[in-house]
Amino acid sequence: MPPSDDHPKPSMSSLKTGSLERSIALTKLGVGAGAKLVAHSIANIFRGEIDRSSADREFYQRQAQVLADELGKLKGSVMKAGQMLSLYGQYFLPEEAVEVLSELQDDTPPVDWKVVAPVLERNLGRSRLRELEIDTTPLAAASLGQVHRARRRSDGRELCVKIQYPGVADAIESDIRTLSRLLLMTRLTPKGLDITPVFHEVREMLYREVDYESERHYTEEFAERLADDPRFVVPEVFGEYSSDQVLTTSFEAGSHVRDETVQKLSLARRNALGNAFLELFLTEFFDWGMVQSDPHFGNYRIRVGARAGEDRIVLLDFGATRIFGRGFIEGYSEIVAGALAHDRERLRRGAQAIGLIAPGFNTAALDAFFGMCEAIVEPFAEAGDPRVAPALHNAKGGYKWGESDLPMRSSRIAALNALSVHFRVPPREIVFLHRRLAGVFIMLATLGCELSGREALLAALARVEAQR
Repeated sequence: MPPSDDHPKPSMSSLKTGSLERSIALTKLGVGAGAKLVAHSIANIFRGEIDRSSADREFYQRQAQVLADELGKLKGSVMKAGQMLSLYGQYFLPEEAVEVLSELQDDTPPVDWKVVAPVLERNLGRSRLRELEIDTTPLAAASLGQVHRARRRSDGRELCVKIQYPGVADAIESDIRTLSRLLLMTRLTPKGLDITPVFHEVREMLYREVDYESERHYTEEFAERLADDPRFVVPEVFGEYSSDQVLTTSFEAGSHVRDETVQKLSLARRNALGNAFLELFLTEFFDWGMVQSDPHFGNYRIRVGARAGEDRIVLLDFGATRIFGRGFIEGYSEIVAGALAHDRERLRRGAQAIGLIAPGFNTAALDAFFGMCEAIVEPFAEAGDPRVAPALHNAKGGYKWGESDLPMRSSRIAALNALSVHFRVPPREIVFLHRRLAGVFIMLATLGCELSGREALLAALARVEAQR
């Protein structure tokens, strides 16, 4: 959880931690939102059926902000669950609902020190706490906890102390049930679609993110695997100041990717950073089967060096790390390889192997699916590929990530496919993998990179093939 770049927000003096009071707040919110949405016209919430007027869009935007603000005040698992549902929601919810859920970002108001201090004392003990000088104003506040900067008195070492909000783990089951009812009350899910598996996945992910012991393990694992790669910095874990509700690491300085110091770097240096970021993702998935699946910009910092070759990417927050099985990796590799080579039979075999499409897909549905897959690999196509607009490649064949509208085009294709009778909610692995993949694209676009990732991707696919 990174330092926030926003202006400080007023802190909250208390949290609704009881299941009853949280359920009442959520139900009240759901009834109000549902009534307004239904009154506005239930027929107008399904994408693609009619063109919305400017007034319609403004209405839903206002509703999105109200919902996001109110859920943000509740903190805890319901807000994080809303974020996760926005990932799945793009496949089966109307765009207004996705907008509501996507508004739930981890930049909510912090809570008062008096709320989290007892958690720290209970987990570490008073004698251990006396070794630290802790800034009671948080560096960052999110849905499940907040981070405070600290200094170890014995040697002046700068630390980050991540503290879980009290009661969030205990409220997960109740929050999931209530949020499920909220979706039903607002009548936003397509009739007949069973979203139980979606909530099972959200529940599992929530329990993973409140497991600070697991996050500690993955932080240490990434640090070990990247120890010899000077392009990356992973914080050091301080076990003596950590527990299942507290995680203390070294403080690692760096700038936001949008910071002027980063944006003013030469294209060559920005390309080097983008290439490192892309190669890290390819290594995580195809080689390790272990992916940090939360691409929030706050989870990365850029440490600008004195000269070219000395810039570093600081990696933060490994609570959303996911493990992928070799069978899934091999099937997904077939999809990517098939899309790159225009080999639709290979693409089909890979997609069926991981349950992305069913054997009964008709020709039209398959063509739409193939088209979507081939569009997604656009940045890895050869220069001169007729499927890629010539303006998206520079003179050296580098893909102009910042000038591409590929994410929007892909979303439109996915939205149209979602209306097909052959549509199914994709495997959970796909949702979180593509979450990170989208983050890679946005990172390279924000850096204004002009580079081809084709060779790196082909090398990763070859490594998978060699392991079969």
